[in-house]
Amino acid sequence: MSNAILLAPGPVQLHPEVQKILAQAMIHHRTPEFDQILKRVLTNLKFFFQTENPVFMHSSTGSGGMESLLVNLLSQSDEVLSIISGKFGERWAEMAETYGAKVHRLNVEWGKSVSVAEVEKFLQQNKNIKLVLCQATETSTATSHDIKGLGEVISKTPALFLVDGITAVGAYDIKMDAWKIDGLVAGSQKAVMLPTGLSFVSLSQKAWAVASTATCPRFYFDLRKELKANKNGETFYSSSVTLIKALDFVLNRIQEIGFERHFKQLRRRADFTREIAAKMNLQLFSSSPSDSVTALKLPTEIDGVKLREHLENKYLVTLMGGQDQLKGKIIRIGHMGYILDEHMIETMHRLALALKDFNYKVDPEEIKNISGEWLKAYQV
Repeated sequence: MSNAILLAPGPVQLHPEVQKILAQAMIHHRTPEFDQILKRVLTNLKFFFQTENPVFMHSSTGSGGMESLLVNLLSQSDEVLSIISGKFGERWAEMAETYGAKVHRLNVEWGKSVSVAEVEKFLQQNKNIKLVLCQATETSTATSHDIKGLGEVISKTPALFLVDGITAVGAYDIKMDAWKIDGLVAGSQKAVMLPTGLSFVSLSQKAWAVASTATCPRFYFDLRKELKANKNGETFYSSSVTLIKALDFVLNRIQEIGFERHFKQLRRRADFTREIAAKMNLQLFSSSPSDSVTALKLPTEIDGVKLREHLENKYLVTLMGGQDQLKGKIIRIGHMGYILDEHMIETMHRLALALKDFNYKVDPEEIKNISGEWLKAYQV
């Protein structure tokens, strides 16, 4: 095992087989060999999104996928409800405004889950809302929202429900069709377990009806062109061949394991992190914690920025901190990617060592022993 550990909420540690695939010789994206890979991937992405509708790939970060959903569904001056519970909710609202939407912000206290009843009431009072934007997991606060409940409420209105599933899809259950999600986006550097560089988007039939008449300018992200190309067994623009080859492996592997066991593995990592953190007297930041990432409050006397730098420089562990008003106040530990029990034990052990260096009262060796015993007892 490498001495360095990356347990950020994206990018994530790569499976050894993925690393081998990424090192293979390049092939062209207009060849029979790649055509077969692309065909499998486009089929398996439907499984991954739990949808019967096409799933598309963009050579972009997840934010590109968020923008893709907007430009394919917005018309000038459309009214949009943006649920904002952290940094990425803010980003999506700003994107919508950039394209001329009239954005209503439903601000939620960071670390809290949005009230479904509050969203329902807002939509009853504002009949002109065209899109509702929400994160499945707000990465900046490690907080999950009730996407199933929101889908039920929003589906009873003309509005489309767009979900940022970048830190959710593939990490825990997100049923696009069954939960009445109209637009869903994911990113390669999270639960897809690849490097950054691909985003994935899908539209419901309800959304496609809007996409056909939406007037927002679109060029690279025009899903109508991509749909036509995919039906012909191609991507419209040059494909990210190497990443798509690795994606082929990842999707096949998750299918072999099965969603149920795969999701249980991530839940086990999340439960482990929270249990061992509690042994160190570290509290959860979120009241609705996600299975994909955990945010822990730091003692007020410890500067989280300095702790992260110390942890990375001395102990070779990369975690993430807080953003904006949470900067220096929390640390975020990711549960996605290629993570062995050794990585989990060592992460909490080294975190304890780093905290002790900051005069925090903790016994690193006790934490290491407890971690090993906990993982042996909790098998999936």
